[in-house]
Amino acid sequence: MSADIDTADIDTADIDTADVDAAGTAASAATDVDAAGTAASTATDDPAAPTAAGTARGGSLFERVLVVTGDDGAGRAAVEAGLDVAAAHGATVDALYVVDTTEHWDVVVERRERTGEALVEDAAARGEAAGVDVEKRFRYGTAHEEVLDFAAARDADLIVVGSARRTGLDRLVHPETLPTRVQRGAAAPVMVVGADD
Repeated sequence: MSADIDTADIDTADIDTADVDAAGTAASAATDVDAAGTAASTATDDPAAPTAAGTARGGSLFERVLVVTGDDGAGRAAVEAGLDVAAAHGATVDALYVVDTTEHWDVVVERRERTGEALVEDAAARGEAAGVDVEKRFRYGTAHEEVLDFAAARDADLIVVGSARRTGLDRLVHPETLPTRVQRGAAAPVMVVGADD
């Protein structure tokens, strides 16, 4: 589909012709990242722009990947996707489990601690099998706040989190999912992974 453009209505005084290619599109430093974390870069004149060969920061698109672990299919898929990205880029993974302390019942917190320990141990074992360095991390508090604080403190290049399946009551109590809250507040890119991804 093409549109007819009346070129008489275009003010060319503000266009730098060095930034426009033969097809009439502006050249940019766009980089697309697929699910494996592989970069596909378009042409650019900016030497500091990210490319498939790496970034100006240290030669790799991702050096530190934060993976938020969870005890559902999406949480396991997030670990797998995070390990795949880290393996492709030689990155270190922080496998983070947040023990939600909004419910102050000791038995609930203790059960979540045991679950979290098993999940980060599993992530570390899977990382070792894949040749990826995995650091096991725990935080206590509200999940999205802890993820954002940890990502900022550790200078994460990518945050990987599983998509949330929520029940009716959970939708009323927490209208926004963890991935949505993390995406809204994160300085780093966020990869949301579904159970079937």
